[in-house]
Amino acid sequence: MKTKHILVVIAGALLTLTSCVQDLDTLPLNEWDVTSETVYGSEKEPYVQGLARLYFNFVTNDTTDLLVSDAGASELIRSFWSCQEASTDEVKVAWTDAWCNAINNNIWDDSENDMVYAVFVRTLQGITFVNEYLRQTAPDKLASRGVSDELAAEIEGFRAEARYLRAYFYWMAMDVFGDVPFTTEDSPFGAEAPKQKPRAEVYDFIVKELTTLAADGSAMPAAKSNRPRADKGSVLGLLARIYLNAEVYTGTPAWKECKAVCEDIFGLGYALCDNYEHLFRGNNGENPKAYNEFLFYAPYDWEFAQSWGGATLLTCGASSTEELAKDLGDGTFSSYIGVGNGWLGLHVHEHFVNTHFNPTNVTWGENGTCTIADKRGAYAFFTARREKGDFDTLLNTFAQGYGCWKFNNIPSNMTGLEYWKETKNADRTTDVDWPLIRLGEIYLIYAEACSRLGEGATAQPKMNELAVRTGMAPITVPTAWSDEAMKLFREERARELYWEGHRRTDLIRYNCFTSADYVWPFKGGDVKGKAFEDYKKLFAIPSSQILANPELKNPVGY
Repeated sequence: MKTKHILVVIAGALLTLTSCVQDLDTLPLNEWDVTSETVYGSEKEPYVQGLARLYFNFVTNDTTDLLVSDAGASELIRSFWSCQEASTDEVKVAWTDAWCNAINNNIWDDSENDMVYAVFVRTLQGITFVNEYLRQTAPDKLASRGVSDELAAEIEGFRAEARYLRAYFYWMAMDVFGDVPFTTEDSPFGAEAPKQKPRAEVYDFIVKELTTLAADGSAMPAAKSNRPRADKGSVLGLLARIYLNAEVYTGTPAWKECKAVCEDIFGLGYALCDNYEHLFRGNNGENPKAYNEFLFYAPYDWEFAQSWGGATLLTCGASSTEELAKDLGDGTFSSYIGVGNGWLGLHVHEHFVNTHFNPTNVTWGENGTCTIADKRGAYAFFTARREKGDFDTLLNTFAQGYGCWKFNNIPSNMTGLEYWKETKNADRTTDVDWPLIRLGEIYLIYAEACSRLGEGATAQPKMNELAVRTGMAPITVPTAWSDEAMKLFREERARELYWEGHRRTDLIRYNCFTSADYVWPFKGGDVKGKAFEDYKKLFAIPSSQILANPELKNPVGY
């Protein structure tokens, strides 16, 4: 995401806050300004910077308020991704950090786990920041500071964005932990420890917030008018995702509501990118065909918005340094995925690729190759320099299993050689923007909702459109829900959305996460895979947080 393409002032403010330095507390602006009146005042800039800090909570590596062993791993997108993906069939982590073994094998308990801890603290921290921002931008506060009517109206839009971000943080926390501490801007500030609210009530709050923000006449910016910040398309995209999982969150499905919200999104002007690969390339925030599929995304830039999470994790983490560039023999190199330092910790067990992409002509080793017909897997999965492996363990198996280069830092309009000449393959974080919600997901949500309602034919045109870029025949949307329909969607969502942070939530919805209905290697701590305890559909609230707040209780079973 290049700075020159950020056309709105708040996103510019966001990108000036690098997580590589301790300058994340954007307010107060001067160290001697300690009151809200002198911090905010009557001018626009402080309100912009305050909002920028809320967005930055997705990508910050700052650990001022966190106790973690690896600051780079504490980023919210990275920690949420690790819980969502490493606990499933889509990825396994070869590093020896304690959290890796626990999540890889579904053997975590209520002891402290860095990834789970980071999700809990980052989401609740984000909610706290939003609440305070809403307090400080309340109409009476603005009037008391002499804020003009024109600026106050603009700030009302900022407040709508902040409420959306709070809903997103609450969704992440609710999805991972179930019942979560709950506060709003109306809660007593610092007077008492926040009480836990049941998951179904948190769901109701989120839905109410999102429907209010999506309503005509709300202050939320129009769809596609606010990139890369949130807008009404972002609101409806999150609402569709939450309705998709309503039965998990509340016990009551919301398929009709889910279908209707998707249809509202279809009228907003988003379009599928014609090349799946381009959605995950280094210029995806500049390529209009790519970003026109994004309803909400996190911008990254190797100079101005650095982070060791996001696509930096999925490029550097999936590669060894040795395999990142090809020596052309004339003093030049051709970069493979546009990063200069490989960590080689992420790999894919062949079970996932075999199940979902049916590779043929598979060979392993230095010159290994494989053939995959589906374009979504053909460019990303590879066996060169990899070992088939016996996988009797997951730790230290760095070269075993398929490599995955779904995310690629080389811009889609450049070759690897051109990129190497421009960057000299420097050790760097990526420019790949992270798609938090995109239209391809919405198409699949719509198809599933229609199938659940017995209206599968209604969604068939969307599935046909989605299939065009895969090179494969479109899936036939079932006209009635069944075990076979579930399997079809479980597999198709894996093909379309792998490594984007959806898998754990999907498997729970399909009753396949903990059960023996679908197993993968190392599920439940068994090499061949087995069922594990249902209470682990939720993660435990970190023990340090329960000690700090006696109001908190873990899910039954921990």
